[in-house]
Amino acid sequence: MAIRFLLLPLALLVLAAASSAAVAQLEIGFYSKTCPNAEKIVGEEMAKIIAAAPSLAGPLLRLHFHDCFVRGCDASVMLESTEGNVAEKDAKPNKSLRGFGSVERVKAKLEAACPGIVSCADVLTLMSRDAVVLAKGPFWPVALGRRDGRVSSATEASNELPPASGDVPLLVKIFASKGLNLKDLVVLSGAHTLGTAHCPSFADRLYNTTSENGTSGFVDPSLDSEYADKLRLKCKSVDDRTMLSEMDPGSFKTFDTSYYRHVAKRRGLFRSDAALVFNATTKNYVQRIATGKFDVEFFRDFSESMIKMGDVGVLTGAEGEIRKKCHVLN
Repeated sequence: MAIRFLLLPLALLVLAAASSAAVAQLEIGFYSKTCPNAEKIVGEEMAKIIAAAPSLAGPLLRLHFHDCFVRGCDASVMLESTEGNVAEKDAKPNKSLRGFGSVERVKAKLEAACPGIVSCADVLTLMSRDAVVLAKGPFWPVALGRRDGRVSSATEASNELPPASGDVPLLVKIFASKGLNLKDLVVLSGAHTLGTAHCPSFADRLYNTTSENGTSGFVDPSLDSEYADKLRLKCKSVDDRTMLSEMDPGSFKTFDTSYYRHVAKRRGLFRSDAALVFNATTKNYVQRIATGKFDVEFFRDFSESMIKMGDVGVLTGAEGEIRKKCHVLN
């Protein structure tokens, strides 16, 4: 199939060049002289955190994802709201985020060893990688040198984060705005192998789906009926905010490929999961990985996509700041 190249507007070319320049300033071993034990400190503290609470691996990975999709990977998701500003973490899509205390814990260890050197953005990026490794997933090298952003907006978070109810065309558009492609979408969806979700993020599939004649109250037909019955036993209504469901039932603390087997069987928890089997390209990838014969391929793909995501919109050089505490500006 021929590849067609489109002429980009000058503004986009300038933006792309600036973004590439920023990414180029990230380096493997960035702190080798200023804080040589940085990655070791993060790794050791993460081992303690995950040993005590294995279920935190998913939330920490999600925290990094939600950070990078709003203003890039600049730890803006960590900032607290102030009297004059509602921050990202208080946006509706971020209300269920967890792991903030763990990030502050690791940051405090780094501040004790190397005051004012390692950014919260780099801490969060390293922690998400280590969370995957500790959950028996792949390791990938993390280029460092990110700086922390000074702006955090709940409005931006509400508008820019990929919704759990999104279809592939919408998700592709959002991912493309971050320099990520269709393969990154289906690969990064595999992060749903870790963690749990509250009922409001998927219960509309159980109670509020609209039929072809416009009548509401039906179960989403793209959801396996037996699986839907099990979910309804947990989530009694769309407004049930107390119960949690595993995104990868039976394996939600382990990074593996079973998520794709669930999706292939129409047992993906979110509409965005189900949507992957309604696009030819993503369906092919789901079915391939679901066989269990290509785990090494998926681990490699996931590593590559995480490296790409970790480069989104980074601040480097003299941009931003290095926060002393991740929840508040210096």
